[in-house]
Amino acid sequence: MKLWPRVTAGRLRRLATLAGNVSRNAGLAEARCLSCRTMLRADAGSLCPACERELAPRRGGYCPSCGRLYEREAEPPHLCRDCREEPMPWSRLHFHGGHEGRLRELLLAFKFEGSFAHAGLLQELLARAYAPELPAELIAPVPLHFRRLLRRGFNQSLELSRLLCRISGIPLVPTALRRIRRTRPQTTLDKAQRQQNIEGAFRADEMLVAGKRVLLVDDVLTTGATLRECVRTLRAGGATDVEVLVLTKA
Repeated sequence: MKLWPRVTAGRLRRLATLAGNVSRNAGLAEARCLSCRTMLRADAGSLCPACERELAPRRGGYCPSCGRLYEREAEPPHLCRDCREEPMPWSRLHFHGGHEGRLRELLLAFKFEGSFAHAGLLQELLARAYAPELPAELIAPVPLHFRRLLRRGFNQSLELSRLLCRISGIPLVPTALRRIRRTRPQTTLDKAQRQQNIEGAFRADEMLVAGKRVLLVDDVLTTGATLRECVRTLRAGGATDVEVLVLTKA
């Protein structure tokens, strides 16, 4: 039973890869949008114009520390009042866009329905969002408790990290962080309850993280309670620096 999540995720990845290979061999890979699957011209890119616009990265109108989205996207990124008064524990935040629209739909289908058809696109969007001044030395996906892993069949944060690992050469280390305590789903709690709920839920492997610059990866940043606890745990384990990379900011 302990091997079941890895086998299931592996099978799904192989099926998605096989489907992609079949499409390419049939000359269809350039003919359909990777997001909505509508037909494209032969000389078009991988996304239709509508999905290209909807899945465009957030360039402005946000706090570069906590990711808070401002009303006007045209204004340059700047710290919000909360982060000026109390900085986040991570050194830098990277994210692709807001948790809304087509991006939200794709991520929820991947996370809760096991829809690996769009995994490659989501991995690419996550990888594009990572723009470090100094690259990390290891990638640490936020871990799931083993009971939730058994139920879901895969860790979405781990799966999203794979392309970044391949193209950057930064080692992906799933065991850098381990969830040692089962917690209530964060989505059922308010902000104060989330921080209390997640406290002490993780343990860092000091042999892996001590003296290292760590990139912590998750799918969504909501209140930041889980990521704050992960960063605290990594720093307690000796990590010299921790940056955070998420696909969306809620």
